[in-house]
Amino acid sequence: MLVLRPDQSDLIERCRQAFHKHRSVLLQAPCAFGKTVAFSWLAQQVTERGKRIVIIVHRYELMDQVARTLEEFGVSYGFIGASHHFQTHHQVYVASVFSLARRVHDIAAPDLVIIDEAHHAVAGSWASILAAWPKARVLGVTATPERLDGSGLRAAFDVLIEGPSVRSLIAAGHLCDYRVFAPPIQAIEVPRRAGDYAKEALAHWMDKPHLTGSAVDHYRKLAHGKRALVFCVSLEHAQNVAQQFVAAGYRATRIDGGMERNARRDMVDQFRRGEIQVLTSCEIVSEGFDLPAIECAILLRPTMSLAMHLQQVGRALRTYPGKEYALLLDHAGNTLRHGLPDEQREWSLDGRPKQERKAAETSEWVRTCLHCFAAMPAAATECKYCGRPLPVKPRTVEEREGELVELKELERKEARRMQGSAKNMDALIELGRQRGYRNPSYWAMRVMQGRQRA
Repeated sequence: MLVLRPDQSDLIERCRQAFHKHRSVLLQAPCAFGKTVAFSWLAQQVTERGKRIVIIVHRYELMDQVARTLEEFGVSYGFIGASHHFQTHHQVYVASVFSLARRVHDIAAPDLVIIDEAHHAVAGSWASILAAWPKARVLGVTATPERLDGSGLRAAFDVLIEGPSVRSLIAAGHLCDYRVFAPPIQAIEVPRRAGDYAKEALAHWMDKPHLTGSAVDHYRKLAHGKRALVFCVSLEHAQNVAQQFVAAGYRATRIDGGMERNARRDMVDQFRRGEIQVLTSCEIVSEGFDLPAIECAILLRPTMSLAMHLQQVGRALRTYPGKEYALLLDHAGNTLRHGLPDEQREWSLDGRPKQERKAAETSEWVRTCLHCFAAMPAAATECKYCGRPLPVKPRTVEEREGELVELKELERKEARRMQGSAKNMDALIELGRQRGYRNPSYWAMRVMQGRQRA
């Protein structure tokens, strides 16, 4: 039988104390903390007192994951899902949210509702289920207690209970340490919708052979042969990325939600055994996907959503035998927007202020090595991987609507002179940083290309 760690026991006890004053409690803990283990233990305790429980998940893989953990604690359960025979006599149900929404009145009202990946809890199907059971206590669990657009979850929960930090879990050996490499990317010029990049336009922007080729090259250099999960924008993008990895000599394939469940399960098993080296995906493995064998996460899906970013990189932070650290190869610029995985963050049921969400173009807490593109905390003075000195923090430059304020004529002449004096790539990158450009490495590369054409 599984046994809770002290930090898991402490978090569950704090939630139980919160239920003395509140009907609905939101538990926050980092990806791979063991939230499923924690709430399954709680389910065992509650069922021993004769109470009824419904555990809500939003993907079939998560139903299986929760079911296996309940079995470890000796808890009997039934399923509510499209491919399962429905029965009404169970004390505990593991339910797909969309199937449960259709059968919410076919079972006795539970005493406790547990919502996995609870940052979805204020959306339509979840909200309708909670409204149908107004007397049930509600426990939500998530690594990222805000909606994907940064808005809060106060409509569904009364109080937020925060767990330990990512860094403390790494230090204790409960999470895997990591290395992030973030090569320069071109500024993304696509419209936004609902606070994030418009998906169709973003897919067109990212699904280009030279961008994927850069990802393949960095994988070969930094993670050759390691089991890698690639986050893509669309199904077509994921398919094209898989094909480009195959063309480069790797065993790669796409996994998606339209596949038959057993086929997906077989594909994951092949990946776990190393028979598939690279698995490309579009959203299906962004949340709750429990596969500790992932050694490398490749980000090809730019997002303005902090929650989505942390959910994705969190897939690679689970410990696994022989896995010294996780490699995060960020070709989407998300680390530079949102910060490192173990950055200390403040969460609130009210979400983040809108002005803060709009300003989340770059993180002031990340510094990138100009030589190997390793990303590390801004306090670092030299790259801990290649030993080169890191660039100084650029001066603040006023911006208007995303463009630098136009220089006066004399300043323009001086700017051209300084650019001409920068004879190599390193000098150009440093000049770009001094000017406050968002992506000085990309700017320097374009200048060098222009010189070669001339």
